[in-house]
Amino acid sequence: MQNLRRRALSLALAALAVAALTTTAFAVRTGARAPEIGLEDMSGRRITIASLRGKVVLVDIWASWCEPCAAEMPVLERLYRQHRDAGFTVVGVSVDSQRGNIDRFFQRHGRVSFPIVHDPSRRVAGAYGTPAMPSSYLIDRNGIVRYTHAGFRASDAQVLEREVRTLLAEGR
Repeated sequence: MQNLRRRALSLALAALAVAALTTTAFAVRTGARAPEIGLEDMSGRRITIASLRGKVVLVDIWASWCEPCAAEMPVLERLYRQHRDAGFTVVGVSVDSQRGNIDRFFQRHGRVSFPIVHDPSRRVAGAYGTPAMPSSYLIDRNGIVRYTHAGFRASDAQVLEREVRTLLAEGR
């Protein structure tokens, strides 16, 4: 019985290690072309990286159950409203399994005006190699990932602001 438990534990640990290595191996790094989104936003518009070319884009992968995600949303909304006329946009990618969770999140925390897409299969999150919730990827006007962030802390707001301004200034 003890031997069986050890074997089961070993198999479980091996599976976790493989999953961790797979996620890390596919993580998008700075300097890489941004993976495609290719999903419809909550109003039915298809969002693609190609359609956003020429803009500075922040792709934010989040979930309704994530407390740091709730803290980050007002920061992203402020950035979006402040810089959208200069060619900046945000695309929120929710990995929630059910759309109702997204709706309840925004009822509780307030709506945002940037597009939100639903990725219940986590295809987009997998393509970006999301290491934590939330994870954000700042993409330049040519579709290249320039900055990545795993997680969110209040101090990240100033960093995001500086990075967005830097990328917007490059297009002038």
